[in-house]
Amino acid sequence: MLDVKRIESLRHAAVAPVLHVIDGTSRPSRDGATSEVISPLDGRAMAVMAWGTAADAEDAIAAARRAFEDGRWSGLPPAERKRIMLRWAALIEAQALDLAVLGVRNNGTEIGMALKAEPLSAAATIRYYAEAVDKIFGEIAPTGDDVLGLVHRAPVGVVGAIVPWNFPLMIGAWKLGPALAAGNTVVLKPAETASLTLVRIAELALEAGMPAGVLNVVLGEGKVVGEAMSLSPEIDVLVFTGSGGVGRRLLENAAKSNLKRVYLELGGKSPNIVFADAPSLDEAVKVSAMGIFRNSGQVCVAGSRLLVERSIHDEFVARLVRATEAMKVGDPLDPATAAGAVNSLAQLEQNLRFVAEARAMGRAIATGGGRVLEATGGYYMAPTIVTGVNPADSLAQAEVFGPVLAVMPFDTEDEAVAIANGTDYGLAAAVWTTSLSRAHRMVRRLRAGIVHVNTYGGSDLTVPLGGVKQSGNGHDKSLHAFDKYLDLKSAWIRL
Repeated sequence: MLDVKRIESLRHAAVAPVLHVIDGTSRPSRDGATSEVISPLDGRAMAVMAWGTAADAEDAIAAARRAFEDGRWSGLPPAERKRIMLRWAALIEAQALDLAVLGVRNNGTEIGMALKAEPLSAAATIRYYAEAVDKIFGEIAPTGDDVLGLVHRAPVGVVGAIVPWNFPLMIGAWKLGPALAAGNTVVLKPAETASLTLVRIAELALEAGMPAGVLNVVLGEGKVVGEAMSLSPEIDVLVFTGSGGVGRRLLENAAKSNLKRVYLELGGKSPNIVFADAPSLDEAVKVSAMGIFRNSGQVCVAGSRLLVERSIHDEFVARLVRATEAMKVGDPLDPATAAGAVNSLAQLEQNLRFVAEARAMGRAIATGGGRVLEATGGYYMAPTIVTGVNPADSLAQAEVFGPVLAVMPFDTEDEAVAIANGTDYGLAAAVWTTSLSRAHRMVRRLRAGIVHVNTYGGSDLTVPLGGVKQSGNGHDKSLHAFDKYLDLKSAWIRL
């Protein structure tokens, strides 16, 4: 049960100036530059934060390099790193509601979702990797009696992490948990429009006993701070969640600098496929609505393309429209809200352009389609369902990253697969069917990093998340995430 009184007491709480965390201290930018933090709830400034330069990024990278090379973190016994990380997770959990409200004010996610998906999820992720770190072993190779072959797993060094604004704590923890547990040091760049909670948990890491320089946070623009990170020869691995255009730039900069490994999660245009033999149309409707409209569609795995078998198309869409129009859109700090604010005015305007283009092409707007609650000053959009979409339309090909659903009918399984696989993306997918054979065929045939069957979303840390095609490479979550942050080092010993 959410503590409504506590939420209200934090709604307009003053936020102290937000600073970089570099080498164990909170500090302003070298040039003193700052930027206002605009809340999407009302369009007003809620805080001021340091606005970093390339020099600030270089300071953080140098601190991370020193901290790695002197072994203050990598040299600790794994059990000691675990102890500190478990204390860190406990501190995050103890402040979960305060962190959730701060995050909602910063990026607009509805509080009911934010509490679970952000601080509580981050704490669980950090705890998961902390518990795993002293259970990862090297290997002994099968050799002759005169040789001992060993395979060590060694931390890669300095990790640069650039994370998005939709779920900064959850996605940030997906990077920080395994990177830090493995013994690396980290330079983290939050998104410009969702930085506050990541700074706060970095401060909590220091409080938990994490040595100075192990986790550094640099605020500012991607084209400045992120650019400096991607070009730095002192960063060994770069991990990023965000847009394809930025991902390409990071790869180019890695090639220009030290050929650092770059792991990318670049979003998707995920198909949610409903066959006529779905076990429950009502359940499919409810889950499909949440699969696209939660967090105002600002979810990388959002089911933004709905493919419905033609024989049930009209009935399913009618039910979905009713369910969508029953969703409460508005104040994200109201526990009854089902869809909160769009993160920024720029994102809202982009969403609306996609809808305007679809309307101009003659596609039908079954519900929604416009900005709502404009008098609040905030950035709100009605959940929008567009029908009659052609698979070649930009609405069916491009990632909107907003509460806009493209609906398309299909007649056969083969057609559904062709439409589903007919984009540049391959992050997630879903299939609704009672046929076990069809479910297995679809899992095999759909080109996606994760395929849901008779559900959408909800997978936990035990399974990896990663994409194929232009949805990226590498995996977050699960023990496979360690693969990005550990090098294999062989020892060949003559006995």
